[in-house]
Amino acid sequence: MSTTSSDNREEVSIDLTLRPSNWQEYIGQDKTKQGLHILIEAAKKRKETVDHVLLYGPAGLGKTTLASLIAKEMRANLRITSGPAIEKAGDLASILSNLEHGDVLFIDEAHRINRSIEEVLYPAMESRKLHLIIGKGPAARNFELDLPPFTLVAATTRVALLSNPLRSRFGAIFKLDFYTEDHIKKILSRSADLLRVRVDAEALALLAHASRATPRVANRLLKRTRDLAEVQEKPVITKEVANSTLAMLEVDQYGIEPQERKILETLVTKFKGGPVGLKALAASTNEEIDTIEEVYEPYLIRLGLLERTGKGRIATLHAYQYLKNEFHDLHPFLG
Repeated sequence: MSTTSSDNREEVSIDLTLRPSNWQEYIGQDKTKQGLHILIEAAKKRKETVDHVLLYGPAGLGKTTLASLIAKEMRANLRITSGPAIEKAGDLASILSNLEHGDVLFIDEAHRINRSIEEVLYPAMESRKLHLIIGKGPAARNFELDLPPFTLVAATTRVALLSNPLRSRFGAIFKLDFYTEDHIKKILSRSADLLRVRVDAEALALLAHASRATPRVANRLLKRTRDLAEVQEKPVITKEVANSTLAMLEVDQYGIEPQERKILETLVTKFKGGPVGLKALAASTNEEIDTIEEVYEPYLIRLGLLERTGKGRIATLHAYQYLKNEFHDLHPFLG
């Protein structure tokens, strides 16, 4: 077994350890948790499965964790797949036909399911029927298979890309928001206890500030800070250790990464602040359009450094201040 493979497995194991295992450990997203609690309790009283659930919001906010908590609360098996993994209708048919009574099927990146494949989901969600076509041409035959009661939990970072027919078939839709800095601090404190590391208050505040208001990012920064502290034989993670880690990762105090800064610099210097089309911006920064739109832009917009307009992307006054190290406005996630 290679060292890299072993390290990857250990990293996955740590991630699973840090994932909340019950509702009390799941910090933040109070409105969503309250809505899900009502949904689950009502289903229990009726002795039914939970209605189909759609979760949407930026990556790393806990959609997978919520799906696992729903399954755990209902004492059901959790089956996990993703939109890109379902390449043809037969793949989805195979998944659905293997479901057992009460199972929770979690489909991540649901917006990437092909439209023709979606049509297999419609009768499955509405009437628990799976329609199959065996053979081709005149010899083709239609078969109908009854499915057991199940709950579909779909997650997406781009809800607008879901087709209306699919979106309308979900009984409950919840939006996950970015976390407040206080919530991120609580998440980091819990993770530090699980990792058995000591973090002082200043280091905790610095890591929370640079976490992009996202638990996944916060835990990643904490793990890398722990690594540096261990190498330097520091018994406590201090502000200095945290600062060194951020510098090593090329992440600044706002959580902005090099490629995001490059996008802003390109927008300001090459395109005079915009407006500029997404294709031109992607070509100039050597990035994929989808990566800019889904990964980098949401956070820059959240910080107030970039705006989307009908004519293209525009750098705000804050972007100019940030690039000149004069960006002193309050972090938008303070609270």
